[in-house]
Amino acid sequence: MFFFPIRDDNPTRARPIISYIVLALCMSVFFWQISLGDAQRDAILALGMVPVRLFAPEAAYGLPNVIPAWMTLISSMFLHGGFMHLAGNMLYLWIFSDNVEDSIGRRNFVIFYLLCGIAAALSQAFVDVRSNIPMIGASGAIAGVLGAYLLLHPRANIRCLVGFFIFFRMINVPAFLVLGGWIGLQFMSLGQVGGGGGVAYWAHIGGFVAGMALIPFFKKPHVKLFSKPVSRAFQVQGLAPHIPQVGKSARKAKPKTPQEHPWQN
Repeated sequence: MFFFPIRDDNPTRARPIISYIVLALCMSVFFWQISLGDAQRDAILALGMVPVRLFAPEAAYGLPNVIPAWMTLISSMFLHGGFMHLAGNMLYLWIFSDNVEDSIGRRNFVIFYLLCGIAAALSQAFVDVRSNIPMIGASGAIAGVLGAYLLLHPRANIRCLVGFFIFFRMINVPAFLVLGGWIGLQFMSLGQVGGGGGVAYWAHIGGFVAGMALIPFFKKPHVKLFSKPVSRAFQVQGLAPHIPQVGKSARKAKPKTPQEHPWQN
């Protein structure tokens, strides 16, 4: 069974400039990382969020101090561990952030996004405050966007590509099922977390909860929570078996990572 979100059908009033800037920054930083070659590991250690550097700096032996430790809570949001990591994060940012930015306003969206990312990083750090493994990625901040979207537009329909073998259909799936399923998977996956890096599930959960908690205070006064859908749920459209989107299923697969690999958030 294959399930892949493509886009939502929720209209916006204004162009999501900040979301575009965040997307462009993440992509630019990733290409900068690639250009570093073998020095990329040092950059991740310097700019990623390392819990021991925040909470027990006297024990952070050998870790580079290019910027103050508190600034890594922000810089870590723009680093990624690989193309698939970047692509998956940017897809969810592209689908969901425009409506949240529209409901908050551009200036407040910057603050909201950073707060969610910081909450996500701290959630992962508190799991082991003496860990020397860096955490990188935009998922925590984007999870905050998902949490906000769930409260703002739970019945909005997400166009999802659903397939079985060579048969594919585009189906309208309500956001509360897509996002509820996503956060449910994060909780279910907590038992898979080891000590040598991997997926930062606690960061995803922390960011998502932060987004839900913050959106009532950040949304514009006229914007209501739990808005009505603009299309019918579970409408089905047929697709040819050989459509190009099928290749995007690779974004679902998580790359195998060595024990010293950073947490991917």
